Amino acid sequence: MRNPYTLLFGREPEQYIQRHAEAEEIIKNFTYDNPTEQVHMITGVRGSGKTVFMTEISNRLKKEDDWIVIELSTESDILQDLASLLASENSRAELFRKAKINLSFWGFGLEVAQTAPITNLQLAITKMLEALKKDRKKVLITIDEVISNKSMREFASAFQIFVRQELPVCLLMTGLYKNIDELQNEKNLTFLYGAPKIYLTPLNCKDIADNYRKNLKINENDAKEMSSLTKGYSFAFQVLGHFAWEQNGDFRQVIEKYKRYVSEYSYDKIWAELSARDREIMYGIAKTPSGKIVEIRNYLGISTNEFNPYRKRLIRKGLINGEQYGYVKLVLPFFDEYIFENWEPD
Repeated sequence: MRNPYTLLFGREPEQYIQRHAEAEEIIKNFTYDNPTEQVHMITGVRGSGKTVFMTEISNRLKKEDDWIVIELSTESDILQDLASLLASENSRAELFRKAKINLSFWGFGLEVAQTAPITNLQLAITKMLEALKKDRKKVLITIDEVISNKSMREFASAFQIFVRQELPVCLLMTGLYKNIDELQNEKNLTFLYGAPKIYLTPLNCKDIADNYRKNLKINENDAKEMSSLTKGYSFAFQVLGHFAWEQNGDFRQVIEKYKRYVSEYSYDKIWAELSARDREIMYGIAKTPSGKIVEIRNYLGISTNEFNPYRKRLIRKGLINGEQYGYVKLVLPFFDEYIFENWEPD
């Protein structure tokens, strides 16, 4: 029997713990006749399951007859790809031909007799979306791991106009907090500030334990112990499950292997993306087992005003939890060990 857990980022795994509440919030809003929000942004720490969560939503909407799902990438010309993919399906191409939308200038779509080719790409997409609206179709655009490059800025600016024109288009994006923040701060894209963000928090540890117990055929106590080793971190759930499966559920044999794998393929990148000051703050948190902010500040020798901006940013990055007043704690499993091994003071 094939291992049901995956070691790969972004791939939809066979064993997947759904985030029902968050998914229903997005789907319910997008499927309204007049959605209150046409953009949702999914963010979270690297390995939190952003891509898989977006894929779940897009797959659900693909099954609906009135939805068209278009997957785009920031690594190419997004508007060009959007226009091409909208016109690539035969039934849609016929719809656009009947609507006398001449797309021949762009190298896709048949030339329409007695109709001048559309030479403005944004106008071409607008005309296609108008035709789809008349045909009672909606378009979901998904973009994974957004970055603030020229292609993304041009697309976001055009999408803002599509929304103002009440065209049937919705946008679902994933991205690290830093990249989404940079995109929102671009001038003329302030509409993104109002877009709802879904922060992917740790998975429910009981759900993880139930999954391990069922698939690895282990007892309840072992399943709970395994679950606690992941702290709800989606990537850790897959990695520990994968290695334990190879040992017929004997997870204690693979704990060190599991830690090394998560460190190499996730934590190294997370750590490298932090500023020197962020790392220092994280070290102070790791060195303060109580999690009391006053003790962390005393250890680091900084004031409340100095600490608070870092606290807020690290929470948004998905690295610490600040739900209990006056306390913070590390979110990722054994990340304190990783910090102690990799901390290099200036």
